[in-house]
Amino acid sequence: MKDPILSVRNLRVTFPSLAGRIEAVRGVSFDIGKEKVGLIGESGSGKSLTGRSLMRLLPKAARPTADHMTFQGRELLKLPEREMREMRGGEIAMILQDPKFSLNPIMTVGDQIAETCRIHLKMGRREARMRTLQLLEQVHIRDPKRVYPLFPHEVSGGMGQRIMIAMMIVARPSLIIADEPTSALDVSVRGQILRILDELRAEQPTGLLFITHDLNLVRRFCDRVLIMYSGRIVEELPAAELDNARHPYTQGLLEAIPRLDRPKERLAVLKRDPRWLEEGFVR
Repeated sequence: MKDPILSVRNLRVTFPSLAGRIEAVRGVSFDIGKEKVGLIGESGSGKSLTGRSLMRLLPKAARPTADHMTFQGRELLKLPEREMREMRGGEIAMILQDPKFSLNPIMTVGDQIAETCRIHLKMGRREARMRTLQLLEQVHIRDPKRVYPLFPHEVSGGMGQRIMIAMMIVARPSLIIADEPTSALDVSVRGQILRILDELRAEQPTGLLFITHDLNLVRRFCDRVLIMYSGRIVEELPAAELDNARHPYTQGLLEAIPRLDRPKERLAVLKRDPRWLEEGFVR
């Protein structure tokens, strides 16, 4: 890929244990340009750890290493923490899974967005409030003035997720990492959230790393997909060609999805092969 926004080579994340250090992410490599890249796999495969590694938001016990992990030419693992703090929410934004646990419960949702405006855009209080109301309107929240003084527990899951998105786009980041942003939402609200993300990217093309379990969603929404198994990326292919996957793990995931056009009495159960842990990458 020519001039990617993000380039990762041989990312590894290890944790201490009684038996020595254990690798949770093992040799992950990928590039992201101004596109929507889906990262899929089972729970525990290392998807969220990979996303948090890019933000350097790992537990203290974790030890990330990489041949390189560069964002617009800057080596993320070598940046001082002060510069990383400025980059988080400014140039790289992360939308987390459940706004109930991601938003501050003792601050109004408006004040939380306004605080982000003041930190990253150096705005005064009045200007930050006006910008917050614009952002709430931009993510299709009706009557932003009514929503501004509400606390996180007073908004629905779909509205909370829109508020999270508004907070993350304050500084117009070049890369958005969305970690299961629609998993707690019903189907209709999920579609609205995806349309909002597409609208925002149409205004300013950005890279999007979309972490999810939902293969059908990735097929419809993303440009490219990375399949992760046991801490490794085992396959990469265009999202529209997901049904043509070659790796048996990806094929097993697809076979386990119920389909109206191919009804089955019993869905397939994924049978894992120990060789998948060491086999090469399929592209």
